[in-house]
Amino acid sequence: MIPWRDINTVFLDMDGTLLDLRFDNHFWLEHVPQRYAQARGMDEATAKAELLARYRSREGTLEWYCVDHWSRELGLDIALLKEEVHHLIAVHPHVVDFLEAVRAAGKRMVLVTNAHQKAITLKMQKTELADHFDRIVCAHELGLPKEQVGFWARLHAIEPFMREHTLFVDDSTSVLRAAREYGIHHLCAVLRPDTQQPERTITEFPAIRDFSELMPVG
Repeated sequence: MIPWRDINTVFLDMDGTLLDLRFDNHFWLEHVPQRYAQARGMDEATAKAELLARYRSREGTLEWYCVDHWSRELGLDIALLKEEVHHLIAVHPHVVDFLEAVRAAGKRMVLVTNAHQKAITLKMQKTELADHFDRIVCAHELGLPKEQVGFWARLHAIEPFMREHTLFVDDSTSVLRAAREYGIHHLCAVLRPDTQQPERTITEFPAIRDFSELMPVG
């Protein structure tokens, strides 16, 4: 699938790509509504409906991913609530083997995520993946989410890369479209970001079921 001899740089998303999206889906769709309902003395179904509407209003923006934004908006300590269900944070199958193989192949490897710094810290502590990367880039530091083409220009300014020799793996097709528009040649999607959900059908980009299908060769 990937011409590894031509690849110098590997950009990898975190949530849904390296890590099981089950944690995030459970957190935002179940745990936060439960705590929100408890805090306001309302029933959970009403809380969930209200929160889903509020989430959708910020989708695709940095605020959607921002722990501090939702703490202010909802009157909840989102970072603390994440700690309550941190046992659900899990690495996808074959990810560590893949990271080790990419490192052994001498490629530069960068984690590129929309996740807030507090979420990154929690997940790196839980998974111990940080040492595999040459760098971790948080979209909040660049001021734009990965869904916007401008993000990739800002990334290029601080992390120079050759577009035709870069591989980027992400579970979001909207993010992959922005990377493609910027000119990154080698793109790959993830078919099952959340292991509790069915496999998706993706035809717009090459896609993998797990990282055993993407191991460096040659």
